Amino acid sequence: MRAPLGSLFQEDEAEEINMTPMLDVVFIMLIFFIVTASFVKESGIDVNRPEAATAVKKERANILVAISDQGEIWINKRQIDVRAVQANIERLKAENPQGSVVIQADKKATTDTLIKVMDAARAAGVFDVSIAAQEA
Repeated sequence: MRAPLGSLFQEDEAEEINMTPMLDVVFIMLIFFIVTASFVKESGIDVNRPEAATAVKKERANILVAISDQGEIWINKRQIDVRAVQANIERLKAENPQGSVVIQADKKATTDTLIKVMDAARAAGVFDVSIAAQEA
């Protein structure tokens, strides 16, 4: 005697486990986490920042510019000339349009260098410019 047709299909489906949908979900999650990850960027040197009682931590600072006590300007661990600041900020702004500029100026850095960097950032189209300070 033959088995009913419906019971044959149920046995075949129970024996086979399809892993493709699970792998698709895992790869989509991996791509999502890679795209949304924010990587820590550094300016290239350590500076002695001045203290400020009203200093507030800024979470989304993507373009870091450091000014040393000798007036050296550093972006992405590279020392650059003051005339190249605008071009570098424009390039970093193109990579991350929502990025803001944070200038880490040393206590002994001149105001002249600080103003030149701020002007270059604004000329590059970034108007969200902050100056880093240490919490008092």
